[in-house]
Amino acid sequence: MNQFVGGDPVFKNIVNLVRRTSDKDIDQENLLKDALDSSRMPRHVAIIMDGNGRWARRRGMPRSLGHRAGVESLREVVKASSEIGLEVLTVYAFSTENWKRPREEVDSLMDLLVEYLYKEIDDLVKNNVRVRAIGKLDELPPRAQEAVVRAHEMSEKCTGLNFNIALNYGGRAELEDAVRRIGAKVAAGELSPGDINQGVISDHLYTAGQPDPDILIRPAGDLRVSNFLLWQLAYTEFWLTDVMWPDFKKVHLIRAVVDFQRRNRRFGGLNE
Repeated sequence: MNQFVGGDPVFKNIVNLVRRTSDKDIDQENLLKDALDSSRMPRHVAIIMDGNGRWARRRGMPRSLGHRAGVESLREVVKASSEIGLEVLTVYAFSTENWKRPREEVDSLMDLLVEYLYKEIDDLVKNNVRVRAIGKLDELPPRAQEAVVRAHEMSEKCTGLNFNIALNYGGRAELEDAVRRIGAKVAAGELSPGDINQGVISDHLYTAGQPDPDILIRPAGDLRVSNFLLWQLAYTEFWLTDVMWPDFKKVHLIRAVVDFQRRNRRFGGLNE
């Protein structure tokens, strides 16, 4: 039997000890915060939370501990996103392909999701964070569906950060669903084929009504989008780092935003 148990206080103490914030991190964080330009803040930041398993393996720990450490990073990043004034934060939590993982790991991830939503929702609401899940939610286990619905209902009236959790999400599946819904409207005479444009497609995505991501953050060193927000990432700036997700802290988020503010986004045009 695994010696590390998710709800064990010793387990959490190990995680907090390993990913402890240093004085150097705090100093860098303060310097970067001073460099933030409030007039050039990104509206939407998307994150592929990658590297939990590798982080744990390098420390001789079970993958479940890596995922739990990743939750601590998520907690810190959501709070920081709200503090610096982001409008939307979208995190890739579980893909349509992740069902291929061992059953024990999938069950552990679902348990961790439920635990996170039940434990965090009060603080999220207190901080005016609106929570919603995007993806093929009807295929999630009932306990996960219930936790998602509860979190959404409890935070529905919040007007601060919009926090999207991509669950059982795939970019191709999202486009497939959008095409199917648009086709149904055409068949019903509610929409003319000639009226279908990029705006109509965007309005039928899971992220309808939200701005496309300005930045995609991918930790852990991989150089791919992994079927994430395929339509929405058309003009998104990428910020890649070798830092594993469980080691990702507020200072890294702020560094990504500062770097974004120094870039000149041309959207296919030329420099002035």
